[in-house]
Amino acid sequence: MPNIYNNIPSQLPEEVFSNLLSTGTIRIERILSKGQTSPETGWYDQHEHEWVIVLQGAGELTFANGDVVSLKPGDYLNIPAHTRHRVSWTDPIQVTVWLAVFYT
Repeated sequence: MPNIYNNIPSQLPEEVFSNLLSTGTIRIERILSKGQTSPETGWYDQHEHEWVIVLQGAGELTFANGDVVSLKPGDYLNIPAHTRHRVSWTDPIQVTVWLAVFYT
């Protein structure tokens, strides 16, 4: 039986993105982070909407308009398409498990 917490490595030299489900209008992805952030010069500017929840660990998203949102386990957020944002912090001690649902 698949489980969102299976196969989580203790060492993460880079973020790990795993596609869990993909159809024509929806994509569900597990993201594992441990201290990683988005590149300083880059912003996500996606053509899809993104609903994201932190299942374990903690993270912080910074938006191009200056808003900063901290997320801990159970916190979720909907990011409309083309809302420029970046991951500005993730917990460096424990793995952060994100579940992201991309939809049109």
